[in-house]
Amino acid sequence: MTDDTAPHPRRLRVLAAMSGGVDSAVAAARAAEAGHDVTGVHLALSANPQSFRTGARGCCTLEDSRDARRAADVIGIPFYVWDLAERFRADVVEDFVAEYEAGRTPNPCLRCNEKIKFAALLDKALALGFDAVCTGHYATVVRRADGSRELHRASDLAKDQSYVLGVLDERQLAHAMFPLGDSRATKEEVRAEAQRRGLAVARKPDSHDICFIADGDTQGFLAGRLGRAEGDIVDEDGRKLGTHEGAYGFTVGQRKGLRLGRPAPDGKPRYVLDISPVDNRVTVGPADALDVSALTAVRPRWCGTPPAGAGSYTAQLRAHGAETPVTAELVDGELRVDFHRPVRGVAPGQAVVLYDGSRVVGSATIATTRRAERVES
Repeated sequence: MTDDTAPHPRRLRVLAAMSGGVDSAVAAARAAEAGHDVTGVHLALSANPQSFRTGARGCCTLEDSRDARRAADVIGIPFYVWDLAERFRADVVEDFVAEYEAGRTPNPCLRCNEKIKFAALLDKALALGFDAVCTGHYATVVRRADGSRELHRASDLAKDQSYVLGVLDERQLAHAMFPLGDSRATKEEVRAEAQRRGLAVARKPDSHDICFIADGDTQGFLAGRLGRAEGDIVDEDGRKLGTHEGAYGFTVGQRKGLRLGRPAPDGKPRYVLDISPVDNRVTVGPADALDVSALTAVRPRWCGTPPAGAGSYTAQLRAHGAETPVTAELVDGELRVDFHRPVRGVAPGQAVVLYDGSRVVGSATIATTRRAERVES
């Protein structure tokens, strides 16, 4: 196998997605330095970019657009702004709202990679004659001897972003370039590289917030879209403990913001165990009630050939979560996952990403979970 981020035997036409941050700028610079014919593009994802928070990660502010243009000028590559605001609204923002309304917890960054950066953007790039799309993600594409591609974790596991790329199929991987993925440099060293290259974004702060929520208030954003609707907060026996202003404002495993006013009888914290959008009810209970032994996931996407039969893998359930050993099997188009030991706080709507060593096998959206048996104290 060969590392697909290494210099290619031929000069490629590369479209570098430049968010206005340091990672995408350095990635574009490395691709140009490797001898490729690079063009920078900034994705305008808001119909009103001034309404989005300054410094938001990725493509949402006028400041970001200007920073990306300045970086392209320093690198010496052509630069364009492409308007994908309508596609972003439909495929990411509206999906985000609909998922919360249905009592699920979506990952908008994962959806953006699937629908925008490696669907809408890649399709347009290929139609214009580009060979690859380059981004600043920390992940690695490996080209096998037979020409097929695999997605692997970044060399530096502390910066690895393969979880949010687990939705990419083999065709998309064949046209993906991640120049930072094989780098063991720390973030400060990447910033130092940007400084050496004369890129003004070298000291621009990172943001991990949702880019389309202006003030970072997710619950307020959803309330503005869905309206406030008072409902009950109940315990596992159905006893009313308090009220809320919309079940969509909660996620499984949440502890803060319940505003119940009095502790549980045992004095321990309560957590959100279940969200029922049908009757606008939120069920809370003790931490051990969050333990899950298995899940079913839908809409699987495979980074290569789908697995055949049951197999042993590791699974990651959050963008910055730890791996856990599992047995997984594809049954009638659904992914069935059994955890070797219970995991806590798994929310429908999240993605489960399977790994075979460092290789990303694929991703699916969690639909249902099975609670682990609780040991009576």
